[in-house]
Amino acid sequence: MASHPMQGLPFLPGNSFRDPTKTAFHRSQTLEYRNGFSRSLLPTVGIGRDPITANQLSQAELDELANKRPTLTYGQAKIAPPSDFIPAHVAFDKKVLKFDAYFQETVTLSQEESYRVRNVGIYYYLEDDSISIMEPAVVNSGIPQGKFMKRQRQPKNDCGDHYHWKDLNIGINITLYGKTLRIVDCDAFTQEFLESEGIELNPPEEIPPDPYTELRKDPPRTYITPSEFDKLKQFLTLDRKVLRFFAIWDDTDSMFGKELPVIIHFYLCDDTMEIREAHERNDGRDPFPVLLKRMHLPKCTKDLKVEFPACVLEISSHEVTEWYSPNDFCVGKPITILGRKFILHDCDEFTRCYYSNVLGKADMQPIELKKKTPEKAKQELPPYNGFGLIEDSIQNCLSLIPQPPKKDVIKMLENDRKVLRYAAVLDSINQEDKIRRFILSFYLSNDMISIFEPQIRNSGIIGGKFLERSKVPKPGSPFDNPCFYGPADFSIGAVVEVFGHRFIISDADVYVLNYIEANRDKYPLEVLTSLQKHLEGRREAAPRLICS
Repeated sequence: MASHPMQGLPFLPGNSFRDPTKTAFHRSQTLEYRNGFSRSLLPTVGIGRDPITANQLSQAELDELANKRPTLTYGQAKIAPPSDFIPAHVAFDKKVLKFDAYFQETVTLSQEESYRVRNVGIYYYLEDDSISIMEPAVVNSGIPQGKFMKRQRQPKNDCGDHYHWKDLNIGINITLYGKTLRIVDCDAFTQEFLESEGIELNPPEEIPPDPYTELRKDPPRTYITPSEFDKLKQFLTLDRKVLRFFAIWDDTDSMFGKELPVIIHFYLCDDTMEIREAHERNDGRDPFPVLLKRMHLPKCTKDLKVEFPACVLEISSHEVTEWYSPNDFCVGKPITILGRKFILHDCDEFTRCYYSNVLGKADMQPIELKKKTPEKAKQELPPYNGFGLIEDSIQNCLSLIPQPPKKDVIKMLENDRKVLRYAAVLDSINQEDKIRRFILSFYLSNDMISIFEPQIRNSGIIGGKFLERSKVPKPGSPFDNPCFYGPADFSIGAVVEVFGHRFIISDADVYVLNYIEANRDKYPLEVLTSLQKHLEGRREAAPRLICS
């Protein structure tokens, strides 16, 4: 056994030297035990001791001592330090409660639906008590979907409170910014979390179906046994074989409608038909050859709903129960096609032979149609409005370009320059009007009247033309057929009302008496008698004035 290098030397200064092989210069611990031996004895060479076994503590006792807080026998006890604090954003990070919900959206501008059911998912983030709402995208829905409401704290009421996870449960309604959401279910983590916090969940509910979505679903597929009718054989055997009918389209019930000749073609190869117009020379109609293009025409359809858009959507084979066939056509009987009435009155020779040989109908002989004579509409004149002459107003109603009214040329030639003149006074309660005198002239050529007022010196009234030539209707006569004044109405003392002014006939010309006597068969006897008495009295009074 090798001896230690310091062995045999006195422990004096200068007798010690540094061990060049030493690398650890730290102070060794003497209070640590390993495998029952003190650490201070481990480096001793050649010395062995037994491990300490007395008063050895078990592992449970050691753990208890490590967790035990020291207490004082006397004096004030110190408060134990609190446990480590874990913030909410760390404890609840990435922990989200997920609820399934729906809400009903009112639809106002649609005839097929009144409301719409929209499914959404409510996500509650435990770390900051925020809520976001997502709507799953539906194919071809036409609605912008996805993020319905961004993540934020949702207000609960007007007092400033916000929704908490304690306020959420299955089977309740929550209102977020005017939208009422119905919670129907939740996921497994949400159920486990709420139950661990002592919240009893309500049973889950079903989301009601959307009426419009159910309407748009394809009907269940039905399998129809193919018929034994061979369309290929029909096409090969009946190609270019067409039934031709001559018909009349009776359109007289509509405004400006009349009976129009047409030709109906029925194609036997595919049971289609077309209608062509039969134009005549100078018939006044545009030369459109086809009235109805070649197509399948339905005869009977199912009871369609009122909101079925028949004006823009063609009727498919699902709505049709029966199509037009050759059995529906017969000469001499009317047929209604798309709401229009057609009368079949003849057919060609091939059609007549086909009905006789194939369908067994021999009554396909032509018939004669009687043309309806249109009733002439009675022309009714509108009521006279009082402007202008009634003859001019009638001309505006008789033609598009009004012509001047026709005049009685013979009467104008016979009575040219023949004027009956009368003296008249104004029937008025004003004293100023009693001195006024008027000359009433009646023109026999056109039955017009003109009135002239002679000027009286120092009267203060400007004389001159009072009424131009015009026909004067009698008061009380109808507006549409007025009765005008004539020589038969101008007797001495007679009252003539001219457009609101009343005149009294006071005198007449001698030419008036001579004209009335020459045509006494045309005028009443009272007029002639009044004129004779007045003029004879005026003749007797004239010599008296001369003698005086």
